[in-house]
Amino acid sequence: MSDHGIAPVPAPVRAPVATPGSPPIPAPAPVPAHQPPYYAVVFTSLRTEGDNGYGETADRMGELVKGIPGFLGEDSARVPGGLGITVAYFRDLAGIEAWRAHAEHRAAKEYGREHWYERYSLHIAKVEYSRGFERDAEADAGAEAGAEAVAEPGARIEAVAETGAQV
Repeated sequence: MSDHGIAPVPAPVRAPVATPGSPPIPAPAPVPAHQPPYYAVVFTSLRTEGDNGYGETADRMGELVKGIPGFLGEDSARVPGGLGITVAYFRDLAGIEAWRAHAEHRAAKEYGREHWYERYSLHIAKVEYSRGFERDAEADAGAEAGAEAVAEPGARIEAVAETGAQV
């Protein structure tokens, strides 16, 4: 894996853990659709065993990245066995570069290579189509029970026309 000039390592969001007898903790909501174009940074990793300070650092990185101009949000999931996927969204490449160059983030990446990761891959993609759906729990009588938000519908038509893709 190349560590070229614009590769950030987004911090996964740690899911809260319910304690016995406490009410269930709701799952985090996915990042909403944004007006394209923007960028998705996909970080897929296989963790080493043990925490080794990962949780605290992930929380810190999650707070720091929010201060990066152009950061739109992130979605993250980890499964038993250590495989994790984090997708961070940025308005532009300048935001990705600012996150990559952030001193604390650079130190966390170096530490991560030494202690937290067996392997990882990173992909940066330009988002040309974005759409979201949110169920309306209290839909009006006779109204559709869900709402769909579509960003840049023309981009979908152009992408389908250019690629023949099914979206």
